[in-house]
Amino acid sequence: MVSPDSTLAVLRSLRQACVNREFNKLRLHETSPIADWLRSLARELHAELGGPGVGAVGMCFTGGFALAMMVDDSVTAPVLAQPALPFPVGRARAADLNLSPADLAKVKQRAANGCEVLGLRYADDMAVGTRFETLTREIGEAFIRVEFPGRKHSTLTTHRQQEGVDRVLAFFRDKLLEQP
Repeated sequence: MVSPDSTLAVLRSLRQACVNREFNKLRLHETSPIADWLRSLARELHAELGGPGVGAVGMCFTGGFALAMMVDDSVTAPVLAQPALPFPVGRARAADLNLSPADLAKVKQRAANGCEVLGLRYADDMAVGTRFETLTREIGEAFIRVEFPGRKHSTLTTHRQQEGVDRVLAFFRDKLLEQP
């Protein structure tokens, strides 16, 4: 049995992710194809369950998916935990948000209208590149930036920070629970 946080397990995950077309690993300014399906799912859930909206947590390879889902008005609580795609090879890819220009424009519009984005990362996590700087520049104060010291990666799982978990739960309570 291979430990889920072993180097071998990580390499197997990377190999699988590298062959999936749903992930844009190196391309710039493109939204991953799976985002349309995820947006549709969020719309259906919101229509079925009601409430203020839907929350989404993206981690690592799927970190940017929550941002891409924000294009749909049903998603009111996007959380990006160590977004790592496209792979941060070079400055442009390290800063890229894995969104098409049209999707980025919609995200910026929603942020300007009050939809906030919660982001979590370790400050020295190389896999995230400079995406937090890009998010700060593009959506300003609507980006709630939470950074922990160190070079670890998985803020909500393997290298979990309880403060991060608590911030996500508080964000969801604030954005998703109807006020009396």
